[in-house]
Amino acid sequence: MKRLLLLVLFCWPLASGAVEDIYQFDSAADEHRFRELLVQLRCPKCQNQAIADSDAPISQDMREQVASMIRDGRSNEQIVDYFVERYGDFVNYEPPLTPQTLILWLGPMLAMLGGALLVGLQMRRARRIARGEDVL
Repeated sequence: MKRLLLLVLFCWPLASGAVEDIYQFDSAADEHRFRELLVQLRCPKCQNQAIADSDAPISQDMREQVASMIRDGRSNEQIVDYFVERYGDFVNYEPPLTPQTLILWLGPMLAMLGGALLVGLQMRRARRIARGEDVL
């Protein structure tokens, strides 16, 4: 058991050095923009996962494309617009408010209101049953 513990302790620093960032930028600001965009863009294949977290091949391609576009001097808006044009508004975690994306903005609120309405109706029905009223 001690040998296993020693082996893990000696190999631990080697494992941490194995992970390296493969994207190199000219400035820290470009690297910061890269990280922001990776969190802002959603993987088209994975459900509700940013391209920063996804292991899907399409996310890897998107990360490389974002890095390339940053190096080419494109703005964040141009990069996001490129991916929205290619994959649709779904790819953006902050889609614009348009008739097509209205359900994305209003859906959670409507679901909460519907749930509150159901709970209220169930509570009202329970009170009527407790009072002995006819429940039909």
